[in-house]
Amino acid sequence: MSLKNRQYDCIVVGGGPAGTTFADIASQNGLSVIVLEKDREIGVPVRCGEAVSDKGLRIFHDVEKEWINATITKIRLVAPNENIIDFKLKESGYILDRKIFDSALAKKAADNGAIIKTKAYVDGLIIEDDEVVGVTGIHLGEPFKLKAKIIIGADGVESRVGRWAGLPTHVKLKDMESAIQETVTGINVESHVFEFHLSRKWAPGGYLWVFPKGNDSANIGLAISGIYAKEGKSAYKYLQEFLKRKYPNGSTNTIVAGGVPVAKTVKKMVGDGVMLVGDAAHTVNPMTGGGIIPGMRSGLLAAETAISVIKSGQKTLKNNLKNYEKQWHKIGGKNHERFYRIKEAIFRFDDKDLIHIADGISAVPEEKRSLLKLFSIAVSKKPSLLFDVARLFTGI
Repeated sequence: MSLKNRQYDCIVVGGGPAGTTFADIASQNGLSVIVLEKDREIGVPVRCGEAVSDKGLRIFHDVEKEWINATITKIRLVAPNENIIDFKLKESGYILDRKIFDSALAKKAADNGAIIKTKAYVDGLIIEDDEVVGVTGIHLGEPFKLKAKIIIGADGVESRVGRWAGLPTHVKLKDMESAIQETVTGINVESHVFEFHLSRKWAPGGYLWVFPKGNDSANIGLAISGIYAKEGKSAYKYLQEFLKRKYPNGSTNTIVAGGVPVAKTVKKMVGDGVMLVGDAAHTVNPMTGGGIIPGMRSGLLAAETAISVIKSGQKTLKNNLKNYEKQWHKIGGKNHERFYRIKEAIFRFDDKDLIHIADGISAVPEEKRSLLKLFSIAVSKKPSLLFDVARLFTGI
């Protein structure tokens, strides 16, 4: 079915978890919503490590078995000197099958009334009297113009919607991680362990991960600071060196690469007739690089504001949409800022510092280890972290 020139309450540009969460909540509450996804299929290609926490996911949905490739009960940190530190998780985590998961979120939104269109490439905004009122694009070779009360930019870190709307979405080089991941098969990995390698040898200004996917396969990837990527050695080269040393007999099924914004949330998440969610708003946890749950949370909060504004008959100007920004900063924004400052400090540690921290935590019996103890040891190397760590774990 071709796209016709018509009016919606909301147009969502991008069919990832942030965009489809917005569409699901908004359509449940009676708003007319269309999701425009440029790729041919929701959830393809996969662009992340696919890791989430059980607690985070259950904020939005009951966990469906078919979404899950692996259930995680332990975190493993590998220091530069190969010292291994294991932590038992208080609550389990998951490695998702993002293709199935993303498709399920889109189906749920569609079941609640949202229209989902793939291969719908948005190439511009319609702006009238300085207000965003619609989008232009091409769907299956046919140009289209669609209008809406609010345009939702859920189009990722490269967000053109934000840029076209005049919202400052630029990411500093030091806050843009160059990331690459391969799904490797035919290897022996522990099926219930998140494994992280912290070393400038493997991932300067970032970290390397091994996330099991079952059936002797894993997502193995890394992210390095854009500053190091600029210096000549690519993320791809770092990953190949690791794979050659650790998993020489593995076979690569898929490879994906992209940028991860480990930055502060954008200063302006809304404009006249426009809202940014997910990676487009830089909601990724700046310390872990995890973006699925923060993105879904931003989609939920944006939908709640959109519902309130549209149903009350208010104009969708930025002053009326700013409650979304306020709610984001109230619920997750403060911790986001603290994670950013902790990331800035920890990623400056050299390998000697990381070995010192690892040695300190490895002296603690495994049953007594916690992330709080880990951060406490890190504070001994960087005392300025004290207040941010204390506030993270006390909720102040």
